[in-house]
Amino acid sequence: MTSGSSAINQQAIAAEFPFLSEREGKPLAYLDSAATAQKPTVVVDALSDHLLLHNANVHRGVYPLAAESDALFEGARERIAARFGRLPQETVFTKNATEAINLVAKSWGPANVEAGDLIVTTVMEHHANIVPWQMLRDSSGCELGWVEVDSDGQLDMASLDALLERKPKLVAVTHVSNVLGTINPIVEIAERVHAAGALLLVDGCQAVAQLDVREAVAVADFYVFTGHKVYGPTGIGVLLARRELLAAMPPFLGGGDMILTVNRERAVWNELPYKFEAGTPPFAEATALAAAFDWVDSVGLDAIREHEHALVSETLAAFEQLPWIKVFGPQDADSRGALVTFEVDGVHPHDVAEILGREGVCVRAGHHCAGPLMESLGIGASTRASFAVHNSSEDVERLVAALHEVQRIFAD
Repeated sequence: MTSGSSAINQQAIAAEFPFLSEREGKPLAYLDSAATAQKPTVVVDALSDHLLLHNANVHRGVYPLAAESDALFEGARERIAARFGRLPQETVFTKNATEAINLVAKSWGPANVEAGDLIVTTVMEHHANIVPWQMLRDSSGCELGWVEVDSDGQLDMASLDALLERKPKLVAVTHVSNVLGTINPIVEIAERVHAAGALLLVDGCQAVAQLDVREAVAVADFYVFTGHKVYGPTGIGVLLARRELLAAMPPFLGGGDMILTVNRERAVWNELPYKFEAGTPPFAEATALAAAFDWVDSVGLDAIREHEHALVSETLAAFEQLPWIKVFGPQDADSRGALVTFEVDGVHPHDVAEILGREGVCVRAGHHCAGPLMESLGIGASTRASFAVHNSSEDVERLVAALHEVQRIFAD
């Protein structure tokens, strides 16, 4: 295999992903990491090791096996917290980023948002960063304001400033768009948001696997991500938040480990972060997620970004030669993350994805859980190719060749 960047040893990386073996006699080009990333063997091994050798419910037993499970779980929290510059008490495990955003909307929201207040989100958000705020609007009587997207696929900062003049309570924004690939300037946004007296929530799902987000985490009041998009397991997400905010927020769910004591009259909440981790937490998944971050750091975020940037550049350059393809979002790789969303003239995205799938090329087709953005773009659906560290230039070549097959079939 050749690679998009000499900084990555492509053969060594590929060897850590057994799924790359041929399927039905065709090489597999997995270009859907924005939906869910494949897992290197070290992550699967960490999950398996915990389940096979250290499996006991956490925070409940005092026998040695339970102590081992506790140590692995809390050790994972400490490693993840330290990696992002947060305290363990500021690192809440959820089942995904969607739950993390809902936690903020349903815990912080009712305690701080009233009728007539303003919550701001953007047109480019995933539904997970829209629907919880719509639900808060419907229950509280607050207003939901929208930051628009310009013709280049960037946030309209004038639109943001106009909304900030109205002194919103919170602004919710994605770090990297899961459709346009746009990398939003979180530090600049945070400065404007905080100057207006608002809080900032950042959806980092598409960012954590390819960018150093520590500066963004430092300036955000809430930063969320999900494990399965950063080479980790499913069923676990993370909310990173300022301790004083979490301390003032009521629990989101009740029962299990989120309490210190319960009697017939009342319950006393547990300390942070356990106040927000009701029931049995994803303890084995937390261990595997920490292993995923260790693996990412062993490869190097700079190297990963360089590699994926090169593949996106190759894809954009190839698409420029195909007049029947339209690319959505920023037209240069420097301004976007590791994905390219496009449409083939006259062909439904689902047909594109089905034909590509026959050729062993795995892409996402649909609205990408971004209905308002699709409406803004004037389309119902699109096709998305998203890259990971295991991808290569040959994957780009297979994508382009398969698109030529789409064109041939529908031109006949």
